[in-house]
Amino acid sequence: MEKSLVCITAYSNKFWKIKAQGTIFIVSYGKIGTGGSVNTKEFSSEEHCLKEANRLIESKLKKGYQEVEKQEEELQGSGMTEGQFWGLLDMAHYKRDGLEQQMEWLVGKLARKSVEDIIRFSTHFNQQYAKSYTSDLWAAAFIIMGSCSNDSFDYFRAWLLYLGKEAYVEAIRNPESLIPYLDELEEDVPEFEDLLYAASLAFEEKTGSDQDTYLDLYWEMSGDDDDQPDWEEGKETLRQKFPLLWKLYGEAPLG
Repeated sequence: MEKSLVCITAYSNKFWKIKAQGTIFIVSYGKIGTGGSVNTKEFSSEEHCLKEANRLIESKLKKGYQEVEKQEEELQGSGMTEGQFWGLLDMAHYKRDGLEQQMEWLVGKLARKSVEDIIRFSTHFNQQYAKSYTSDLWAAAFIIMGSCSNDSFDYFRAWLLYLGKEAYVEAIRNPESLIPYLDELEEDVPEFEDLLYAASLAFEEKTGSDQDTYLDLYWEMSGDDDDQPDWEEGKETLRQKFPLLWKLYGEAPLG
């Protein structure tokens, strides 16, 4: 017996899985997009093991968790709310392994929605994305990657947004809160350029129109900001600004 549950709301994006096999069950849980934690438990009989597994499943359902298929159906509802926007990003993490496959799932899911909902998705994206255009985040990205051009900062902010609402909001408040997520990257760079084009690719797949048509709308909605950071690139300035990030990446940036 195996069951996969998720809890995706405006305040939560967690998964919980259980697999009962013989007299042992394995439970994995955590934030969607992370490896999470794993617990195992052994029982005196298969019957006892299955009974306890079903009890845990019922407990999770009462707390607001849903089976993956049911949660996905709810995200298919009409009208692209902010909650659905974040929910689709969270579900993309859960449904596929690797950014490329997750992007394919997200574009395909958006393409099955109405043109209006695709544009609303882009609107929610742009509204949230704009909030991350801060000097502090730019300084943090510069430390993490060893340098950070305008384009690189755009891609970094897309990766940041893809972490989910909770991580995104906290990183804007305190960029050093990103350290646990950076640890999971290993050799990868914290950038996700493709996410910038999810809505336009879905629009193209949906309508057959040239992607440039949608990109014109995208840039019109999001604006083209030529602001520059208000911090100096000197080592001492950056070290003082974010000492924890500097300790980890100042002399050994990712990428």
